[in-house]
Amino acid sequence: MKLDPVSLRLFVAVMEENAIARAAAREHIAPSAASRRLAELEDALRVELFTRSNRGTEPTAAAYALLHLARGVLNDLDGIATQMQDFRAGVRGHVRVVANISAITQFLPGELQRFMAAHPQVDVRLQEQISTAVAQSVTENAADVGILNHGSYGERVTLLPYREDELVLIVPAGHALARRRSVRLADALACDFVGMHPGSAINNLLTRAAAEQEMPLKLRIQVTSYDALCLMVSAGLGVAVLPRGSAQIYRGTLALRAITLDEPWARRRLSLCVRSEESLSSVARLLVDHLRAGAQEAP
Repeated sequence: MKLDPVSLRLFVAVMEENAIARAAAREHIAPSAASRRLAELEDALRVELFTRSNRGTEPTAAAYALLHLARGVLNDLDGIATQMQDFRAGVRGHVRVVANISAITQFLPGELQRFMAAHPQVDVRLQEQISTAVAQSVTENAADVGILNHGSYGERVTLLPYREDELVLIVPAGHALARRRSVRLADALACDFVGMHPGSAINNLLTRAAAEQEMPLKLRIQVTSYDALCLMVSAGLGVAVLPRGSAQIYRGTLALRAITLDEPWARRRLSLCVRSEESLSSVARLLVDHLRAGAQEAP
């Protein structure tokens, strides 16, 4: 059986875009040619990958199984191409990393800069995702290494210790709570909150904590980034919770105060997520070892 990498890449694009036309545009191929390649792939595999109707195409169970396998094959092919381009010196390759916003804003800029300075021929491809999506990307072989909030994500991934962070309450300068050195969440629940997007770990944590206090969480605005969140708070549109290290970035330029949250859940663990340590490529292993060493050296 001969499988064409171009067809496999197109198949992955169709699964990710959920539309043949968008996948064809992404892969720079005519939609008619894309449909023909998919049909040829089904013939080669002797299995139906999509059910077709007047409403479009729907992936079959076989398609989801192939998606995991195809991503692995294409990643290996990309790795071969990258490593063979130049063997002059050092380790060469690429690592696909997905991480939550807390890790990206607090820890990864400096750590990745040092790693890439030490290994200039390693290409690190970083994407932001929420923690549940990070675990799913690693499970499905769409990423080699993930960084997420510590928790239970199933037996198909392995979690390794990484860092700790601390959640704080940020308020506008001049707010009634601004002079406090620490607060309980109950002290702030009377205020409007600026929250992150639905599904974010901090939003879920605040919702549970407010429910335990038998008080509502008044989410006035929801945003998709920490910079937008801090801008909204500094404009007086509410208070918010985010990691202390992330808050430090904005305190110098915005009129904000960061207040310690006197809650046991305010201290969190971040973990590295891999399918298994044995499955790591040599360059992915280098990055994991670098991140773990940096975490151990941190104050």
